[in-house]
Formats: sequence, C-alpha cells, structure tokens
Amino acid sequence: MDRFFGFDLGDAESAVARLHKEDQVVPEMLTVVGEQSFITAYAQLASGELLIGEKACYADNVTKRKIRFKSRFLTDRSSAADVKSFAAGVLGELYGSGDLIKNEDCSFYVGCPAGWNKNSREHYREIFESAGYPPVKIISESRAAMVSACQSKHLQIGVDILSKPVLVVDIGSSTTDFAYIMGGKEVEMQTAGEVVLGGGIMDEILLQESIDSAGLSKKKIKAVFDASDAWKNYAEFAARRLKEKYFSDEDYWSTHECKETIVMHYDRPVKFTLRMDSTIAKRLVNKKTSSLNGRSWKDVFIASLKDVRANITGDLPELIFLTGGVSKLLEIRDWCESVFPEAVIISATDPEFSVARGLAYCGRIDEDIREFREELDQLIKSTTIEDIVAKHIPTLYKDAVDCLVAPIIEHVAMPIFDRWRNGEVQKLSDTDEILQAEVAEFLRKNETRELLAGPITAWLKPVIEELESYTVPICIKHRVPYTALSLRSYLSADDIDIKVDAKNIFAVDEMTFLIDSIVTAIIAILISAIDLIPFMAGPEGVLIGVIASAVVLILGKDKMQEKLLTADIPKAVRKMVPKNTFKMRMDSICSDVKESFYESLDKEKNDEITERMVEDISGQIEHTLVKMAEVVEIPLGQ
Repeated sequence: MDRFFGFDLGDAESAVARLHKEDQVVPEMLTVVGEQSFITAYAQLASGELLIGEKACYADNVTKRKIRFKSRFLTDRSSAADVKSFAAGVLGELYGSGDLIKNEDCSFYVGCPAGWNKNSREHYREIFESAGYPPVKIISESRAAMVSACQSKHLQIGVDILSKPVLVVDIGSSTTDFAYIMGGKEVEMQTAGEVVLGGGIMDEILLQESIDSAGLSKKKIKAVFDASDAWKNYAEFAARRLKEKYFSDEDYWSTHECKETIVMHYDRPVKFTLRMDSTIAKRLVNKKTSSLNGRSWKDVFIASLKDVRANITGDLPELIFLTGGVSKLLEIRDWCESVFPEAVIISATDPEFSVARGLAYCGRIDEDIREFREELDQLIKSTTIEDIVAKHIPTLYKDAVDCLVAPIIEHVAMPIFDRWRNGEVQKLSDTDEILQAEVAEFLRKNETRELLAGPITAWLKPVIEELESYTVPICIKHRVPYTALSLRSYLSADDIDIKVDAKNIFAVDEMTFLIDSIVTAIIAILISAIDLIPFMAGPEGVLIGVIASAVVLILGKDKMQEKLLTADIPKAVRKMVPKNTFKMRMDSICSDVKESFYESLDKEKNDEITERMVEDISGQIEHTLVKMAEVVEIPLGQ
C-alpha cells in the first residue's frame, strides 16, 4: 500500500487524515466541504444532489436530512443506510478534490467505538465496501487516539507505553468509550456504567440555558426550532463548538467573554446569544437531566469510571489517556484521579483530529508489520537458524553432560551400590542392567529437568545474541520495537530463572516453553542413546569396575574370587567395602567419565544426534519467533 486514509466518522463531526507510506511523518488532515473537521450530516435535495457537512443542516428543498445517526448504529437498522449515504458523500468529495485517486494502491482505516463486537465491526466495514471504498479495516477509536498520541511524541514515555496498562477514555458527542490497553494490545473489557454519555448532553443543556435567558425571544426561538430541524441542528452545533472553545482554555475565558450570537432567518430573523462561563460550565456537568434518568453528567461519568475499575481483571492502569471534545474539561481529570489515584492522567492535544490521524498511522503500521512478518518468514525458511544452532550444539552436549554426571553418581550409582552392599542386588554383573533402567528413570524426573534448565538457559544466550544480528535489523527496518523478537531480554543474570515481566507475559511463556522443549529434546536423545553413557559400557562399565576395584582394594587380589562379577558374594564380605571408598573412587574418575561421555556423543552417533538436536531446537526457536511476531499488533510508540 502507498497511502493510508484514516476516517473518523463521528456522531457529531468527522475528519479524514492521509498518510503516505514513506514521505510523511505526521498524517495530513484533508479538507472536506471546506473544513478539516466537518459536521456529520447529509441531506438529499429534491434535485437528487447529496450534500454533506454544515450545508446539509440548513439547506432548503430537502427530501431527506439526517444527523447523529452513528450513535444509533447498534440499535436502529435504518442508521446503516444513513452511514452509507454520508460515507458515499465523503468519498465523492475526496475523489472530486483529487485527494483520493481511483484505483490507487491505498486503504481506509475507519474508527468505531471500542465496545463494538466483531459482528458489528464487520457489518460496519461492509457498509463502506458497498459504498465503493478501497479496502477498509475497522479500528477502535480509543486505540487510534492512543496511537496518534504516541506516534506524535505527545507521550514522553514513548515506547515504554508498551509495558504499561493504559485506560483510554474517549468522550465523544454521544458516548463515552473506555478501552483497556495492555502491552500495546487492546484487551476485551466489559465496559459497565453508562456508555450513552457524551458531550451532546452538555450541548443540549447549554442550548436550553441560552434559550431560557433569551427573554422575549424565547417563544420565537422555540417556534423556529419546532418548525425547522435545520435551524435547531445548526444551533446545537454552535453550542457544541462554543462549549469546546471554552473548555480548551478555561483560564483564558475566566477573564474574557465567551459567547456567540446566532441569527436564524426563518420567516423573519430571530437572534439569540450562546454564552459560556464558569457558572454555566458547572451547570453543564451538575444539572440533573431526564436524558440521564434524573442524574447529572458528573454522576454518570464517575459511576462509569467506578464500574470500569471493578471490571478490569488485569493490572490497574498506570496511565489514563483522555481524548474527545470534552476531555479538556479540567474537572474530568479530578474525577479520574478520584477513582484511579494510582494513575498518571494526560489528555490529547488536538482531540478533534487525534482519532483520524491515529487511524492513518494504524494503516502504515499494519503495512510495516505485514512486511516485517514476510521478512521474518524468509529468515525462518532459510538455514540461518539451523546453522547458528549447529555451531553451538557441541557446547550444549558438554554443558548437559557436565550437569548430569555428578547427580547420576549421587542419586543413581550410590543407591545401587548401597543395594549391592546390602545384598539386595545378588550379582555384581546385575548392576549394569539395573543402572541402565534407573538412569533412564532419573532422566525422566522433574528434578532432572530443573537441573538442566540452568545450563540450557546459559547456552541459549550466545545463540540468541547471534540470532539477534538477523532479527534486530528486520525490526528496525519495519519500525517494530526490536524487543519484539528479543528472547535474550527474558533471561535473568543468574542464567537459571526467566524474568517475569507483566509487559509481555506471552513472551515469557514462550521462553519457558523453548527452554523446556530443549530439555525434552536432550533427555529424549540421551534415553534413546543410553548405551553411549559410560556407566553402561557392559562388563567393563564404570560402576562395575569401580565396585570391583573397591573389593580388590579392601580384600586384596588373593581373596578375589575367580568369578567375581557373577558370584554371589556374602553380605558380610560386601559390608567390608566402605561406602566412602566407593564414593571417593567414583568422584576421582568423574572427569574421565565426562570425557568418555563427550567422546561417545561426538564420535559414535554424532551425525544422527546432532541432526536431530538441530532440527528440534531450531524448530522450537522458529516457533517462538512466529508466536512472538503474532502479538506485535500495533507498537504504540516509535
């Protein structure tokens, strides 16, 4: 894709942003019907012409006029047709201005409330497709606002946002939308509270306050509103813009007059004035209204915050990001702090454009990730990972042998000697078969797996470091945080534990599984090649040899029976062989046993074993990289 369009179709106002894949840093806001932020309204004229934006609100000779239809999308089937008509009008304007070129390689990212489920989002997408749009993807508006803030460097914490739980509060004209984002990924959350809570309710209160203070003009104003939806709509939008103008800089307007005079031309001119000041601002949030079932805007907002907090199953948010037209209201920050005292609270710098820009960013990020995954797939299909693993396999064998020989002596060989010494094993030659079975059993124990985890974790470090010389450039090239494919960051300094960090529990799980799978592969190979282990070298085996030599040492050659290996030596004679003597002789030949073990693995079955190990380990590393890449959904900060 060469260009990405972000379409923020709001219930009250809409905006379109465009981002080129390579040339731009910040998406440009496109002008539609003369405005970058234009009214979400359409009107069908008797002539057949379709108008959108402000003109649609008060045009004459209209056969159909619709506003605020998006808020009814989930409850009113007819709103789908309204969305399509308005979307078609916007598409026509973009083609007409040349901002969109037919058949160009582009895509549209359209916003929707975070609470919409997959079916609603798909239905919404199909509407734009049927209206003639290029490929469309539906993205949460809350998420888009967050992406916009991070990409524009408004959030100084930058890429660290990936490690923090964030609650995005998007206060629109009709709804207040809550989205919980963890590790850069939106998490499904039961939004509780009142979602039908938007700035539009404040607009209605402000408009009514202005009408009530209009004196003799009050009846005339109401008469015009009753007779003309167009002028009523116009007045509501004027109230909305005045309210947002006031909230954008309350300190300034505390010493200046904030007002707008409306002149309605219907039969005869009717004039009245909209005003905003601190007293009216308090009434907007504290006045109880039937629209909210007798509660105030403040009451419902705080109740919704509390419900959201109660429904968060993960970590509580460390950051609350406010966006939407009303987000500049200073009191909102106070309310959020009262419910989430542990969170830092920030707000968008340009809420009217943040969603559209974020949607455009999402398009480019998706393209980067698509190319990123393609290049990662090419790396996996090559022999690079196998070559790296094969290079380090001899070290893995050595580390595993070093780790296992002493525990085998202590936990397997010594107990068998004790059993022979106590007469539980009849013949010395029987120890070979017993040892073979019990070494295999020892290798299968959880304790052995835990024993191997340390050296394998240490072995993985240089393997991963070499692998990152290939994965890091892929990440950088496609603007993906290089930690997305970093396995090394999950290994702790002591080479045994895996660092558990809430920012990427998934990756920690994958790392644990990777180490466990290597343990499994090593154990499987050792069990299948158990005859290679020097302890099991037939009649000349180490265990038999050490016991025999200990008997000779204690009894002397002259007392050795001719058939020592197969003889049933009396228990009293066996007791004459001290346990410490056997242990010391085993310890003294420990290094020789290890060398013999290395040599057996290296020479007798090296090709077969190495090929199997390389295949198993490389496959698991590749699987881990793929699974980690799958969760690189949208990196919020660059």
